[in-house]
Amino acid sequence: MQLTDYHTHNTLCHHAEGTPTDYALAAVERGLAEYGASDHNPSPTIHDDWRMEMDKLDLYIESVRAAADAVAKVAPAEFKVKLGMECDFLVGEEPWLDQLAAYADWDYLIGSVHYIDREWAIDDPRLASRISANGTEETWQRYWDCYVAMIRSKRFDILGHPDLVKKFGDVPGGDLDRFFVPVIEAMVEADVCFEINTAGWHKECAEQYPHQRFLELAGEAGLPIVISSDAHAPSEIGRDFERALELAKRSGIRHLARFTKRERSLIEIA
Repeated sequence: MQLTDYHTHNTLCHHAEGTPTDYALAAVERGLAEYGASDHNPSPTIHDDWRMEMDKLDLYIESVRAAADAVAKVAPAEFKVKLGMECDFLVGEEPWLDQLAAYADWDYLIGSVHYIDREWAIDDPRLASRISANGTEETWQRYWDCYVAMIRSKRFDILGHPDLVKKFGDVPGGDLDRFFVPVIEAMVEADVCFEINTAGWHKECAEQYPHQRFLELAGEAGLPIVISSDAHAPSEIGRDFERALELAKRSGIRHLARFTKRERSLIEIA
C-alpha cells in the first residue's frame, strides 16, 4: 500500500476520541503504510477549546512512542508510526512556532490556517455568519493572503486543508484561479507539498479540500501531495482514500510524499 495518513487527532485536543495507539491500530487494519499523529499545537496566545495544552506536550510525544511500540507487535515490519504536529500559522506567532519545531524530533509539521485574525477562526461554526457579514470575496482574499504568508515562511513540511475557508459552503463567484494561482506559485517557490484532505466530503461544503481546479493547477506545476483523513476518531483513518487517490490521478498529480525526521521522499503514484 502506498498511502499514509499523517493528519490525525486524539483526545488531547479535546474534540477527538481515541489515543494514538487506537489510530495506529486502525491504520494497520486499513492497510496503510504509515500512520502519523498531528494534534493541534499548544499556544500561549491562541486560546480556544480544541488544542492541547502546553503541559500535555510531553504526554503527547510519549503517547505516539507508545503507539509505535504497541503496533510493532501486530503490524508488518515496514509499517511506521510518525510524530507530527498541526501548527496554526498566524502572523506574529513565528517565534513560538520555531520553539515548538525545536522541541522534539518531529517527522513532519503541518501548517494550517484556521485563524484569519486572532478573533476569527474561519472553521468555527459559531462564527460562520461572519463570512457573509464580511463578504465572501473579502473573506476568501484575507484567508488566502494568510495562506501565502504561511507558505513563504517555509516553516512547514505539509500544508493543511488548503481551502478550509469553504467549509460552510461559502464560495465566491467567478474564476477561482485568482485565488489559487498565487498559492500554487508560492508552493512551487517554497518546494512544499500539500494535502488532499478527505474530511471536506463530510462537511457542509461536501467537497474535498482543496477544490479540483486547485488540484489540476498543482498537477500542472508538478507538486507532490499527501492524502489525509483529518481523523477525529479511529474509524475515520484512511476514510475515502481510494476516492482521493483517483481524483489525484485525474488531476495530473504524480507523486506522494513521505516524511522522516523532516526529510521528504517521493513515491510515484502507481
